[in-house]
Amino acid sequence: MDMLTIAAILISISALFSYFNHLYVKLPTTIGLMLISLSFSLLLIALGALGWVDVRSVAHGLLSRIDFNQTLMHGMLCFLLFAGALHVNINDLAQQKWIIAMLAVFGTVASTLIVGTLVWWLMAALGLSISFMYCLLFGALISPTDPIAVLGILKTAGAPKSLEAQIAGESLFNDGIAVVLFVVLLNIAGGGHEISVARVLLLFMEEAGGGVVFGLAVGYCAYLMLRKIDNYQVEILLTLALVMGGYALASAIHVSGPIAIVVAGLLIGNHGRAFAMSEQTRRNLDTFWELIDEILNAVLFVLIGFEILMLAFNRQIVIAALLSIPVVLLARFISVGIPIVLVRLKGRFSPHGIKILTWSGLRGGISVALALSLPGGQQRHLILAVTYLIVVFSIGVQGLTLGRLVMRGGGEGVSE
Repeated sequence: MDMLTIAAILISISALFSYFNHLYVKLPTTIGLMLISLSFSLLLIALGALGWVDVRSVAHGLLSRIDFNQTLMHGMLCFLLFAGALHVNINDLAQQKWIIAMLAVFGTVASTLIVGTLVWWLMAALGLSISFMYCLLFGALISPTDPIAVLGILKTAGAPKSLEAQIAGESLFNDGIAVVLFVVLLNIAGGGHEISVARVLLLFMEEAGGGVVFGLAVGYCAYLMLRKIDNYQVEILLTLALVMGGYALASAIHVSGPIAIVVAGLLIGNHGRAFAMSEQTRRNLDTFWELIDEILNAVLFVLIGFEILMLAFNRQIVIAALLSIPVVLLARFISVGIPIVLVRLKGRFSPHGIKILTWSGLRGGISVALALSLPGGQQRHLILAVTYLIVVFSIGVQGLTLGRLVMRGGGEGVSE
């Protein structure tokens, strides 16, 4: 089966599930698609266990041909990050810059260390063999939050722009920070290098700092080109080239592609939109990237739902995953709580800020994709299965209850 056929099947399934969700289920699109595809997958498993139908083997054969890690990390991610950054107001980010910076950098690193340490103790208590380095890798891959499903819920719940800016800004940048941290730890684990603070900081600065500089450079080049023309077809093509070419080149020179694309997206979405585009171009550009965002997210969350067909679970793994859920939530609570308490010293503080930011930390496709990129073996299988169940809980439970939590808290942000 060639890739065109696989893409046709995935798009067709995503369209049918979207249609069904819109008419009958009426959940937020990303959450609804994942839950529908997950339910469909469980139905296939049940029918296969009863011997009624062997569709699961066909689905397994289809999914085994899709490299989820390559598809997301070197395919969908650059488009999703650019589309997200394109519509973020940089002035709103600037007003929340300190809390966003602390949440994205300190919060991600703190979450990685807390989750890694607590999960290492938990796995040892359950008699599961896993190294501390792999637990740190798990902490890094489970720390990035997914803004896609959250922002639609916040708007429906009437959340203020300050809260949206905090969550969108943190999510855009902590995705990049977490990927860099994961890559650094994976390089150390795979290369047999001795762990030192200096080495970790050097690798981190090369990836993250290089990503910021590279993103500014390619974004500014694209901005200069956009200023010279007024043809929306060519301008949209230029943004496509920026995203695809920029991400590929960033990977080739070993700087962070996700961070580079976020920075370039913010530059084009604000400076480029204001000074280099006509009203017609802005309207068509927004429509194009909103469609790209919706289509890719539909396919991504359908893939997440179907991914259960590729995993094998046992009682011990399910217990480990269930016990890891409160560990991840505790780490999120601590890693957002400390920055918020520091912000409280400088301004007015919402008492509901920590609760909302903790519960809005939904995990998504990036966590699954990073888990799939781990070297093969028993430790990878354990981490992948636990990651998947945490992602399902996060999207299914946290996603469905977040709106009520925001409304009960009066829709307040961290600070006002």
